[in-house]
Amino acid sequence: MILSLWLTLCSLPVAGAPRVFPEPREMSAAGPAFAVDGDVPILVPENASGADLRLARLLAAEFSGRHGVAISMESASRLPAGRRFILMGATDNPLVKAWLAAHRLEVSPGNPGPEGYLLSASPDAVVVAGSDERGAFYGMQSLRQLIASEGSAVRIPGVTIRDWPRMPFRGIKIYLPGRDHIGFFKRFVRDYMALYKFNRLILEMNAAMRLDRHPELNAGWLDLARDLQLRRLNEPPALWGHSNNSVHTDTADGGILEKQEVAELVRWAESNYVEVIPELPSLSHSYYLLTRHRELAEIPQEEWPDTYCPSLPAVYKLLFDVYDEYIEVMHPKMIQAGHDEWRMPWGVCPRCRDKDPREVFAEDVNKIHDYLQGKGVRMAIWADYLLENVRGVKFHKRSAGGYEYNIPGALSPEQALKLIPKDILMFNWVWGYTADPKVAPVTNEQRLSAWGFESIYANMFPSLGNFDERIAASAKITGGEPSAWVATTEFNFGKDRIADFAICGEMLWSGRERGEAEQAGVLREWMPSIRSRLSAETAPSATGPVVPIDIRAAFRANAAAIGRPAWKAGRVSRGGLIFELAEASGRAPFAVVAGSRGEGEAPYPLRSEAIPIGRDAAGIVFLHALVKPAASAQSYHRIFAFEDSADLAGWYDIEFEDGLVTTIPLRYGWNILDWKNPRGVLYRADTVDAGGGVRLYAFEWTNTRPGKVIKAIRLNGSDGFRNSSGKVIPSNAIILAAVSVVPKREKEKSPDPPFPK
Repeated sequence: MILSLWLTLCSLPVAGAPRVFPEPREMSAAGPAFAVDGDVPILVPENASGADLRLARLLAAEFSGRHGVAISMESASRLPAGRRFILMGATDNPLVKAWLAAHRLEVSPGNPGPEGYLLSASPDAVVVAGSDERGAFYGMQSLRQLIASEGSAVRIPGVTIRDWPRMPFRGIKIYLPGRDHIGFFKRFVRDYMALYKFNRLILEMNAAMRLDRHPELNAGWLDLARDLQLRRLNEPPALWGHSNNSVHTDTADGGILEKQEVAELVRWAESNYVEVIPELPSLSHSYYLLTRHRELAEIPQEEWPDTYCPSLPAVYKLLFDVYDEYIEVMHPKMIQAGHDEWRMPWGVCPRCRDKDPREVFAEDVNKIHDYLQGKGVRMAIWADYLLENVRGVKFHKRSAGGYEYNIPGALSPEQALKLIPKDILMFNWVWGYTADPKVAPVTNEQRLSAWGFESIYANMFPSLGNFDERIAASAKITGGEPSAWVATTEFNFGKDRIADFAICGEMLWSGRERGEAEQAGVLREWMPSIRSRLSAETAPSATGPVVPIDIRAAFRANAAAIGRPAWKAGRVSRGGLIFELAEASGRAPFAVVAGSRGEGEAPYPLRSEAIPIGRDAAGIVFLHALVKPAASAQSYHRIFAFEDSADLAGWYDIEFEDGLVTTIPLRYGWNILDWKNPRGVLYRADTVDAGGGVRLYAFEWTNTRPGKVIKAIRLNGSDGFRNSSGKVIPSNAIILAAVSVVPKREKEKSPDPPFPK
């Protein structure tokens, strides 16, 4: 109790203090660091549990793979006297129990609580004590973040942390990855989700796993994906002009994974304490079921039907066959069964037109619920059709394509109470909707809680608002999940979702909701580490010196002509990245400028002069920005060409001595932003404050032809780029303020060895 009180008083962050994300509940500096070397063992007890062995192996892999230190696992019957060590485990680990007793510290299943832990690092020992197995695992994730390499030395700062989660359900929703992106998926699970303490993965599957009982669904899935890709469509056109969205043909990159591959992904997630919840849409967004079974669709004449007819018994024979195969491979505890955006024109299907659509909805939910319950699997659905203030009352009028028709409305509160099983987890994705003035002025999560449903904030965003008060007011909210409605790739996640995932993860773990400015500051700090882990690449600057070069040979337009930026000439840096900002005269900064020509005036040349390099470099670092904001749409607006969802400002030409030219696109929101951007957060480039309110972005390129001399580089602006809406983007200008290179490594000169005798 005394330690807990002291930690609470000392838990405010201070400058230079060790950093962990999400920020722990209680954390304080605790003296000198623990030095890591090959003589330090990771202790495990005799007859160690599988969980203890897993922790030791994961940490040993972190030391060797990321910090270049080989640490051995060592079995022990007691704590070693006079020897430094690392120890991790839950309270049933006898060595952990002995260490806690020796230091008169309390950690138990109830203190700090489920998934909680104590982490202590001193010069003599680093110990993680978990309230349970998961708590020890999350304590190890904090320890991973604390390890610091300083030259050849590896240290763990002296620190004491006591931490536990606010919410039990901390999820992310993504698509099953394609085969080419399985490596990224695994890094995302281990080096992002586990590291930042997420514990649920909602994985949309569709017909993207090999289905032995219904191979026609795989064939239809491939046809659907190819058709939309070749036609350059995000979604198929629909009869009567209603929306046929959420086709999600980029699940598994529009391909098929074998069952063994899917099972391995589930095992990988579970080994990182991430529970996989397959999402298999039913009722609506059932394209994957209907590509070869139009006879089961509400509207069979649709080009690609969205919704099955719940009045047909054959629907459930097909659906349950598919569910069975996924259950056999993935062994889920829960299945997310869709049921959102049910927008069928009511009355077209002769079997359903005379029925109450709300009762049809409830009957469909119950059939699926009862089937899954019989399999020992819990059901989850999207919650919009339980909310009249969102979906209207019984029928909701629509007009499109010159037609007027009704679409189904939501169940009444009485029907929701009476007809829907209360053990279904509600994915409430309409938490941001303003309450209808005709109904009680309460939030949607309060409505669901009042009716007896457990719910989570689905499609969660960092701007949820009044988070702490809302979860306190609705006891049946158990967590949340931000979503990625796009193929699982590093580009899509890095450009669009990684930042929001991180902030939502902290809200779910700590309950803390940061303001926008504070969010941006945290993200600018952590993004280089996030990118380093997810990319599986070691940046050249991490292993070699960074040398500024003179770029004045490419001078054409002084940057002062573009609004007089206020930065000053001289050296600027970010981490190990070093730049020299040149000066064209005594009054104004210098930069290379290229125009990006589109709508409006474009007074700057589209192509710069060559900037000589003349060496075999391991990498080049560009310090650049745009003069004006551009746009980056969510990648799902350009499923057939993800990268073009971001405005193309221009590109760099890398000209090698043998004449080959490599290009590096500059995409807004991916590796470049405007110099006055208030958020200033990028996945692929680090933010550098140049002074005077100007932000520049350091983008590092790894040489794709090591051993070849790079002759020169040029900056180019795009000409008439059309965005994801088909419109030509506004004219802009790209500023290249500085360039640095990472030379190839040279062996240090040493005296000639003596002539052998």
